[in-house]
Amino acid sequence: MNTLKSKREQYQKVLSKYLPEEFIDMVVELLVTHPVTFKIVKPRKTKLGDFRVNSRTEKPQITVNGDLNKYSFLITTLHEFAHLINFKENGPYVAAHGQEWKDIYSNLILPTIESKKLPEDIETALLNSLINVKASSCSDVNLNRTLIRYDEKNEEQDTLESLDKNSIFDLNGRLFRKGNLRRTRFYCTEIDSNKGYLVHGLAQVKEIKDGK
Repeated sequence: MNTLKSKREQYQKVLSKYLPEEFIDMVVELLVTHPVTFKIVKPRKTKLGDFRVNSRTEKPQITVNGDLNKYSFLITTLHEFAHLINFKENGPYVAAHGQEWKDIYSNLILPTIESKKLPEDIETALLNSLINVKASSCSDVNLNRTLIRYDEKNEEQDTLESLDKNSIFDLNGRLFRKGNLRRTRFYCTEIDSNKGYLVHGLAQVKEIKDGK
């Protein structure tokens, strides 16, 4: 069997679990065209994906969290491929999220929008996001708010922004009281330590009612 054909089929088989069916071939083409070590990894709380090059001789690496819903996985993957292409075209010293990266990212995202194969709300959110491309999809609150609608639902959890001020909530096994909004994050006080923390409004939390 042709090696390239075999590689494409292998990529398609793996990615079918993580991507919308309509966009598998798009990502496979990127993998074939731009050699890279592509890893699907365990969830990380600080990032959805990343791109790195450790040395001039080592193949660049892209990692994407494996727990993302299929649309978040797609957008995160295209975000990281924009870094790879930017690195290849403009070298290691180009600004990570400068105009060069923004132009490349926009060129990768536009075909997904023009395909008319995205849910309408994601299509609209992506179009709006391209007006002022953020360094991270997480930085674009409206886009991220739209994407999390497609997460598997946990009936016990809500987003922090949906809770009333002074609500008590559990986040990763720690109890907090919700405070005031500061841009995209709420100032929250940890119950045990009385220390203040800024928590993203779209963080998934469990509200504690009546001490339960």
